[in-house]
Amino acid sequence: MKNVLILADGSVAKHFVDWISKKRVAENNYYVTCYQSDMAPEKMGQNISVLKIDPTSYARLNTVMHEVRFSIVYVVLKNMQDAQYALENIHMIDDKMRVILLHQWGEEKIDFKLEHVTVIDSDNILAAHLYDHLPNVPVVAQNVGLGQGEIMEIHVPFGSSFAYRHIGSILQRKWKIVAIYRNEKQIIPTHATMIRPDDTLLVLGKPIVLNGVYKTINKRRGLFPEPFGKNLYLLLDFALDRENAMIYLKESIYLLRQLEHKQLFVRVLNHGDFELLEQLRAYESENVTILVCYDVNQYQHTIEYDIHKYDIGLVLNSIARFESDKLKKLLYDLRKIVYLFGDEPLYNVKESVVLMGEKEQMESISSSAFEISELLKLKLCLCDFDPEGDFASKKMIIEHYENLTQILNTEINIVQKIANPVRELENRQDILQIAPFEENLNANDFVRFISTKIQDFLLITQEHPKLLVPYAINDQ
Repeated sequence: MKNVLILADGSVAKHFVDWISKKRVAENNYYVTCYQSDMAPEKMGQNISVLKIDPTSYARLNTVMHEVRFSIVYVVLKNMQDAQYALENIHMIDDKMRVILLHQWGEEKIDFKLEHVTVIDSDNILAAHLYDHLPNVPVVAQNVGLGQGEIMEIHVPFGSSFAYRHIGSILQRKWKIVAIYRNEKQIIPTHATMIRPDDTLLVLGKPIVLNGVYKTINKRRGLFPEPFGKNLYLLLDFALDRENAMIYLKESIYLLRQLEHKQLFVRVLNHGDFELLEQLRAYESENVTILVCYDVNQYQHTIEYDIHKYDIGLVLNSIARFESDKLKKLLYDLRKIVYLFGDEPLYNVKESVVLMGEKEQMESISSSAFEISELLKLKLCLCDFDPEGDFASKKMIIEHYENLTQILNTEINIVQKIANPVRELENRQDILQIAPFEENLNANDFVRFISTKIQDFLLITQEHPKLLVPYAINDQ
């Protein structure tokens, strides 16, 4: 049991004592000294004792502090001279006592000889609280942890790049979303929890990282590929992509030009063809950088290093490169969007297609599907090709996409048809296929023989380009 002495006078002190009475911390006993009895709260707890004495009197204060062993003394007095006397008396009685002093006298300074005094400046607190309510200012925890902004509260506005994302699809490196507040309720999130507009996120991490997260969350749409990262990364493996290297580079530059304030970093692997390398270097510019990997044994390390160093959000590569050297697993673990080149170049594409799948998957990729379609001026088509005609089970998915069309003021074409989805997709031309980036893509030959799931065939067909959006299974 801790004993707390409060030297109280004035309205702030009265509110402080009222607050203590309401919170009822049973492990503390409070002794409140005051000039008048009206300092006592209406419903006073049994652990609060009000002493009607002069807190500036050395004799009275000495008697109280020798009768009870106090852990801490609060000096909350409205008169500065009274506070000065109180501090001098405490010093004479016990110069090792911990003291909390409320300073509420503006620029005037108060002298004290005590070593263990914490001064709380009321003007600074009020100014900081007013500042926290300004627009575009993150709310940080001032008196929790280190008090340096490592705990932050962030509101998700409509149009945020974080809206309609699943928690698990966002790489939280050196920071973490620990709680979501929605409709005055707290949600402890899992990987499958979706962030919605008007949510308030409680995040924990390094202050400098959280400041960047705050800015990203409050940015409006049109910043694709954020929040997965900012820039583009083209992987060219001369051992696999030599014939199409220039085509892939031009296609990547085309995509770069559709985005705002992005850069393209091109990492060349197995660079044996120096003539081709010089042709690539001819396309270097302020926004395009060519990087060459000389260590054939460090591909994975180099790629991971690049992704972190250059803040990569979208990785462009061929299907052959994607399936080599465990790259697929690396990019899945890093939660990056992946663009897979097809026989059909991106600048010829007229429509983006999302094939209906599981509800959480469809919600997870919906925001990216709308954004990339808008940026590339593509018609977005949500296709439900079901061999058994089970359309009723997809009703909630369709409602989710239709709600987004209203929020984002855009259009979508919804197609429902009794058909094999793999064959239907093969019959379509000039399309960009958008699909969830699952951990296990491409089934083995036997499973694929009897499967109608499009994810089992994603890496087999190369006719259409594909955009794989990170999707995380709820493993928490």
